[in-house]
Amino acid sequence: MEPNGFRSDVERTPDTLALLADAIETGSLPLDDVPTDVDRILLLGMGSSMYAAGVTAARMRSVGLDAVAELASSSLLPPPSRRTLVVAVSATGGSTETVDAVARYSGRGPVVALTEQPDSPVAQAADLVLPLQAGPELGGVACRSYRHTLALLLALGSRFSPAVAVDLGDSCRRAAAATADLLDRRGDWLPEIADLLDGPDGSWVCAPAARMASAQQSALMLREGPRRPSYACETGDWSHVDVYLTKTLDYRMLLLGGSAYEPELLRWTAERGSTVVAVGPSVGAPAEGTAAVLRFPDDALDDVRLLTETTVAELVAHRWWSALSSCSSP
Repeated sequence: MEPNGFRSDVERTPDTLALLADAIETGSLPLDDVPTDVDRILLLGMGSSMYAAGVTAARMRSVGLDAVAELASSSLLPPPSRRTLVVAVSATGGSTETVDAVARYSGRGPVVALTEQPDSPVAQAADLVLPLQAGPELGGVACRSYRHTLALLLALGSRFSPAVAVDLGDSCRRAAAATADLLDRRGDWLPEIADLLDGPDGSWVCAPAARMASAQQSALMLREGPRRPSYACETGDWSHVDVYLTKTLDYRMLLLGGSAYEPELLRWTAERGSTVVAVGPSVGAPAEGTAAVLRFPDDALDDVRLLTETTVAELVAHRWWSALSSCSSP
């Protein structure tokens, strides 16, 4: 893992998202080969792959599909069935847990692999491979591959119901432009926001349930590179499980806006002097309860936010990471 490689990986995001938009719009991905005559969809993955799968499965359920996302390492996975489509997600195609889980289903029902490596063990056990097309990540941190995983899972879900993601190619293009905007303006916003989030007790990231993956991935970026304590929470649930920490800690939060329950969260953080940085449009009057507000183009569109907002934590993570005198891998 290397911070300058990570920065380069993030900086390539607008280009790879634009290329993915081309692939989605031109039909060059084998999405039409994904079998749809099934009763259930099971998404499997670990880490960032599971974050993306969780949001996608929730979207599928919201339009009436029978879809679940499970950690590949779980000992409570559903039984194999000819009527269950298994989607195994692993950028490297070699995650031990995902390889083991796929072995349980291979040959006993349709299996699709989402991976960057078409010759990997996960791909070889699948009936169909959807290439992520994110390219190699030289920094050793899943950043572009996370976005591409999310986009392709939404595209796959749209095969079953167009309501899962509307005009995903256009959303990828808008996200590419929005990410480029954040990168181009980083000199204006990054120093202040990185300092505001830099507390002695760590940092927290909140997002609505519909974009919970953004909070999880953002917190992971702050842990994985600079090795800082960082935790994800759903905005509404925060008032039930994390509010207590604001009374005893120097509480620093990155708030990914859009939840109807933000006003309650901001009331507590304001009363207790917590530091909140808001990204995107928020409910209520965020300027009254936040230390900074960061906007980007098309940030009122949920799909664009999903594919863009993790850029903020990525760049904060790089800034903290590069300030370290040395780095070591786990």
